[in-house]
Amino acid sequence: MPPTLYAMPDSSFDRFGQTPPTSPVVISVPHAGREYPPELVTALRVPLSAVMTLEDRRIDAVAIAARHDETMIVQTRARAWIDLNRSEMERDPRVDEGADPTAQPKPSAKLRSGLGLVPRRASAASDLWRRRFTDADIVRRIEQDYRPYHAAVGDALAAAHARFGIAVLLDVHSMPPLSASGSGGNPPPRVVIGDRFGRSTAARFVARLQAEAEDARLPVAINAPYAGGHILKRHGRPSTGIHALQLEFDRSLYLDRQFDGLGTGFDRVAHLLKAMLAALGDEAQATPRLAAAE
Repeated sequence: MPPTLYAMPDSSFDRFGQTPPTSPVVISVPHAGREYPPELVTALRVPLSAVMTLEDRRIDAVAIAARHDETMIVQTRARAWIDLNRSEMERDPRVDEGADPTAQPKPSAKLRSGLGLVPRRASAASDLWRRRFTDADIVRRIEQDYRPYHAAVGDALAAAHARFGIAVLLDVHSMPPLSASGSGGNPPPRVVIGDRFGRSTAARFVARLQAEAEDARLPVAINAPYAGGHILKRHGRPSTGIHALQLEFDRSLYLDRQFDGLGTGFDRVAHLLKAMLAALGDEAQATPRLAAAE
């Protein structure tokens, strides 16, 4: 299926789930968007296929198939337009006329590599854009796309917390296949769980996800090479009962050999994600009992 070229809609994300929520678990899918505004396409100096590599290709289909009754927020606009997993401060002066270098005296590794709020590069490709975008261009994207998405995630977590006394965000992504180098002879991970090295969630939620991946006989790693980005930093507040985890699936698990369409492993990965969501919900519902026991 080709990317969608479209006129700007009122919302750049889809929301699934009831109000009030029926589960303490909230799902975020920020990097699977396939809608490319004409303004983006005309600014490219590379083929559209080059920026499509920034997508977490079709991981939204996995999340939709796995979802039961959890609230879910799925970005529909492409990551090349604006990256929801970066801070508003990660504006790259090389593509953004309104970027203030003093706002980030020590630029993040992602920003230095060209993967800031508006990506400058895709993988090892050359620069993506024919020109820099104006401050007004980027501010409009922040106000129309970035902030509404984060507001929707924040509202969903607040509603879950109000009803259940706890909320758990699962931020779902996909990754290119990892190499075996540095794995000590072990197979490279096919699933990576991130919790910002323990800062965004209680360890028991990580353990539940890890157990599900191991039961599915998939190599799993914690925080390596992906520990979680701005979404976890912004929304994860375990001390207040709001937990956040990032989950990465190897794309070869569920895509075809061209890494484009869905492959024969799709049902297996959707089943695994469904089990992971159920495990998080079970762990969240057990929290009051754990607190009483302690």
